[in-house]
Amino acid sequence: MSRRKSKLNVSRRSLLAGAAGALGVGTLPFPLRAASAEPPRKQLLLLFLSGGASQLETWDPKPGAKTGGPYRAISTSLPGVQIGELLPHSAKIMHRLTVVRSVNSNIPDHFMGHYAMQAGRIVPGYPVLGSAAAKLLERPGDMLPGYVSIRRDGPKAYTDVGDAGFLGAKYEGVKIQNSKPPENLVQPSTVKPTLAESVERVRQAANDRFQRGREAAPIQSYSTTFEQAKVLMQRREIFALDKESPADHGRYGKHDFGQHCLLARRLLQAGISCVRVTHFDWDAHQDNFYWHQVRCAEFDRTLVTLLDDLEERGMLEHTLVVISGEMGRTPQINNLAGRDHWGKAWSVAMAGCGVKPGVVYGSTNDTGTEVKDNVVKLGDLFHTYLTALGIDSSGKYQIDGQTNPIADPAAKPITAVLA
Repeated sequence: MSRRKSKLNVSRRSLLAGAAGALGVGTLPFPLRAASAEPPRKQLLLLFLSGGASQLETWDPKPGAKTGGPYRAISTSLPGVQIGELLPHSAKIMHRLTVVRSVNSNIPDHFMGHYAMQAGRIVPGYPVLGSAAAKLLERPGDMLPGYVSIRRDGPKAYTDVGDAGFLGAKYEGVKIQNSKPPENLVQPSTVKPTLAESVERVRQAANDRFQRGREAAPIQSYSTTFEQAKVLMQRREIFALDKESPADHGRYGKHDFGQHCLLARRLLQAGISCVRVTHFDWDAHQDNFYWHQVRCAEFDRTLVTLLDDLEERGMLEHTLVVISGEMGRTPQINNLAGRDHWGKAWSVAMAGCGVKPGVVYGSTNDTGTEVKDNVVKLGDLFHTYLTALGIDSSGKYQIDGQTNPIADPAAKPITAVLA
């Protein structure tokens, strides 16, 4: 893989939060995307179950097996298909979901798993799914960021694995924490329009002068981030969760995940190409069964509420929803009633744009220790997600005269789950 190494390591978040706000550019004219007769854009919503949800307590239960644990399997709206009893609401809409039960990443590590799951590769430096979608789903005239990542403030040990890689700062994820909008979206009252205009002229002149005889990419990264910050200041209402009704807040759940999913719906409605919502605390090395009861109670109802809302608004037909963690959990139950890291046989789920509803692809053996048929690698999933979004996953990025495959050439889409 070839990539251009930037000479400047700039925090996108600090620029978005500080540069535009501090300089007071919120009143400067900056055109938003013009209305057009184009069809609805394809969009991606990634619900990331950080820490690794147990496939045995969710999508691939093994009741009665020595590895099965205490929970029952329950019937679903899909005849002959059962899932774990901790997902009763999801069971009622199983006919609308697509589940892959045969993922074998062979990566029992949080940091590597986070990156590999989202980049479809193990080699570092490639753009993750959100950044790839922001680039590949981009339309002329787009001004809002293409990728927004929503999470609570902590933990940070293995979740922030980088985003855009060689695609550059324009496609980095804008990070939202605790449902709060980026800082400094409102121009300080002490900064008058005349001062803001003067500062803008000085900034542009400094950029032009500094760029002469130097590599353009780092300066362009600053400029791109600055311009996007101005747009976010103009469109700050897209982050205003208080505009949503009390009833909607209640339906989604007052917990972090529920509020983050409500914000995600709002951002998708505003035209953001990709939103990632991270749901934490699935890493249950002890008290796995109690902990999954708590986690699933939040996740299950909120998922169904979100899918219902997207469908009612006509958004689900052009929005791919992906539900995944970075790994699964061991079939073997440890002496602390926990399940440890497991990458050999686990599950992901999808819904919406480009995938066949009511499909369960692949299977594991009776104890869940290995894939029995239709093994799926992370690169296959990456191809599948892009293909479902109408993107040619066999294509190449063209960056500064260099080419890189969009997805791993050794992998391929899972055609059996594609609509």
